[in-house]
Amino acid sequence: MEILGLDDTQVRASRAQYGENRITEKMQEGFWMKFRTNLGDPMIRILCVALAVNVLFAILGQTRWYESLGIAAAVLLATLVSTFSEYRNENAFRRLQAEAAAIRCKVYRNGEIVELPITELVVDDCVLLQAGDRVPADGALVRGSLKVDQSILNGEAKEAEKVVMPENYIEQNGGMDFLDPYQVFCGSVVCTGNAVMRVTTVGDHSVYGQIAGELQVDSERDSPLKVKLTRLAGGISRFGYIGGVGIALAVLFERIVVRNGFDSARILAYCANWMGLLNQLVEAVILAVIIIVMAVPEGLPLMIAIVSALNMGRMLRDHVLVRKISGIETAGSLNILFSDKTGTITKGKLEAVIFLDGQGRAYPSYDEVVGGLGRILALSLHHNTDAVVTGEGKNMRVVGGNATERAILSFAARRNEAPHAATIHSIPFDSANKYSAAQIEGERTLTLIKGAPETILPRCRSYYDAHGRPQPYAHGLCADGCVVAHIDALAHRAIRVLALAVSHQPLRGDALPEGDDWTLVGVIGIRDEVRPESVEAIREVHGAGVQVVMITGDRRETAVAIAREAGLFTGNDDLVLTSDELARLSDVHVKAKMRQIRVVARALPSDKSRLVRLAQEMGLVAGMTGDGVNDSPALKLADVGFAMGGGTEVAKEAGDIVIMDDNFSSIDKTILYGRTIFNSIRKFIVFQLTINVAAVLLSLVAPFLGMDNPLSIMQILWVNLVMDTLAALAFGGEPALRRYMQERPKRRDEAIVSRSMWSSILTGSLWIFAMGMVFLYAPFVRGWFRPAADARYLYTGFFAFFIFSAVCNAFNARADTARLFEHLGRNKVFLQIIALIVTVQIGMTYLGGTVLRCYGLHAREWLVVILLALSILPVDLLRKAILVRRRSRPS
Repeated sequence: MEILGLDDTQVRASRAQYGENRITEKMQEGFWMKFRTNLGDPMIRILCVALAVNVLFAILGQTRWYESLGIAAAVLLATLVSTFSEYRNENAFRRLQAEAAAIRCKVYRNGEIVELPITELVVDDCVLLQAGDRVPADGALVRGSLKVDQSILNGEAKEAEKVVMPENYIEQNGGMDFLDPYQVFCGSVVCTGNAVMRVTTVGDHSVYGQIAGELQVDSERDSPLKVKLTRLAGGISRFGYIGGVGIALAVLFERIVVRNGFDSARILAYCANWMGLLNQLVEAVILAVIIIVMAVPEGLPLMIAIVSALNMGRMLRDHVLVRKISGIETAGSLNILFSDKTGTITKGKLEAVIFLDGQGRAYPSYDEVVGGLGRILALSLHHNTDAVVTGEGKNMRVVGGNATERAILSFAARRNEAPHAATIHSIPFDSANKYSAAQIEGERTLTLIKGAPETILPRCRSYYDAHGRPQPYAHGLCADGCVVAHIDALAHRAIRVLALAVSHQPLRGDALPEGDDWTLVGVIGIRDEVRPESVEAIREVHGAGVQVVMITGDRRETAVAIAREAGLFTGNDDLVLTSDELARLSDVHVKAKMRQIRVVARALPSDKSRLVRLAQEMGLVAGMTGDGVNDSPALKLADVGFAMGGGTEVAKEAGDIVIMDDNFSSIDKTILYGRTIFNSIRKFIVFQLTINVAAVLLSLVAPFLGMDNPLSIMQILWVNLVMDTLAALAFGGEPALRRYMQERPKRRDEAIVSRSMWSSILTGSLWIFAMGMVFLYAPFVRGWFRPAADARYLYTGFFAFFIFSAVCNAFNARADTARLFEHLGRNKVFLQIIALIVTVQIGMTYLGGTVLRCYGLHAREWLVVILLALSILPVDLLRKAILVRRRSRPS
């Protein structure tokens, strides 16, 4: 059939009707736009309000400039870190366009073949495809046949055969069935063969274009941590506002009512002096604002940035590259993980994994096949193939041929014993005949045959024994023997087999030797092997309460075999669905079955995105792994996308985290690090809120007892500045503990402050408040301090007590158990920060002067401070013991 192609007029008409072979690009969000978006984080918004108020009062001379500087630094640092990371993540579509634009193709136009950029293709163009070419659009073959690598689209390493579509063919799956032998898809690569393809779909409507369109949809939802922090921010804001207003009223009450002895005449006279009253009101409002600012843990965003950055370095050493900071914590909250099979659970390449001789004996490795049988096998593997061995030792590689031939030759190449023989004629593998053959001369003159067992075995009347001697089959026919039973068993393990045989008859042109007296060498089994470490990692992830669903383009039988070996099945109600079965289920039915799904076979790209979307609608935190272009939309849609390091650049840039070694066990480590970060954040919140609540209570109650605020404004600012920033560093270095993997995943809507945390916060803050009252009012305590008209030494001691109580409580906050010093050596920064805080506080006690209302202490005064501060340790240990006892009680 002569192919002339379209002429110029037809090209213009087709372009006008169907459009160009381009993918429409959406405007991307710039750096500063993303920066402004990140300023909308709930905690950052509160800090910005606090910063504005602080700046105003600093201008009025009512507060110190460095408090505003500290808040501004926290806001900028936390926002810039996340913005830089996310900005790099917005290049997925540009990468997709760049890859597509680089493709040129050979097209029939006006009766001749011309080379054009793929963007100039139109529907009905005829494109010449040869080995090594990248398919430029979706279409169907009109001449020839191909084997194509579609892994960029469906993630499967197996080459797909494409032939001319019959005239009576009816399309079944809407043009996106990658296993359809008549459909050729944009982005796949031609491995072998020559063909002419007629373009049927271009641009946005092609499979490649549909994937690109999904990539551009801005579908990101808030991370679980952001949801939790939003609720926390709301609660802290309410607490701060109520506390601030209450303290302002309490201060005015103390200044106007208490100081005037509750005498109405004196109170009215005092109020008549409106200038003095206004001054008291301003001071009360300033104190209220300071309390509100203190109630906000501005170190929290900074702490999250610090702890994420520290763990990013650790994760990189474990072959995990974090591209989006929020992805780390989100990984720790995963409820369900949709995992690609090829290259993640399996090794991602075909390997010959077993050899069966003519009697059905199994040899797991080529080294076990010795003697005469080994020499015959070596001849069959080295001389009946298009693949070749290059290099020696560590540099040895098998190249050429298709993936199957490379896998088979690699089985024998390790022993480096290629028998000498000359190939005088060969028949390359043909998918229609399902065999290849080579006629050789040398030490032996033989015809080597390799192909599908159903083609080879019926013609074998004998087999080679271990010594390489032909032995007849008992019933005269191999197909009746045990070899067939072994082949069936291998098929249930997803192992594809090829039979190897020998004939003494020559080849007849392109036909196999005549006769049914072939001798069977054996059967070699090939498959993409399950990674041994993936089995253990999947078991650990299951133990962490995360459901794992394998999504693959393989057939059901192959997928089930791999899933069973990988340990994905956990119960009798586990479900295996194909893409067709999934398509027939409504969203409501899929959600009802979601918790039982373990495998989705013959999956389409749209299946992945749909499953992620439905899981998210169920309130689950969903993860997705992938390496192909087809995985990119689902990677971007998922709460956390794990892209494989050996995959396409598009997938890597669409994902939040890149698994550099393509190993499922690295995902297991990522979940652990995510949970470590979440637990570190919770520890910091316990530490910080305990201080804040105690300070608010002290500032609220003291005025009603006729006392000036026990913590001056400058002292509160000092506590806020030093404790927030330094504590963020201290808790940022907490180690990853394997016991975190025994915890259940946190619900997306679960409060970040748990009941246990509230018990710690309330116990600690109330104890500090109670001991503060004892410190200020108990005569036996006051008697230890030097007397002074303004009680300066007592207030100096109280300030030191407050700081040291917080320091002691840091040990309570970081330890989940009664072992306060557990794993302390693995967080040396914590000890260094604690030592720094203590040193700075002691220094400020002697150097603070009137600014910080500190005038130095004597040894006996320090003794009281330290004893009362240390008392919080046994109190919290008692609280933990009570909680443990309650949990151990039978319900």
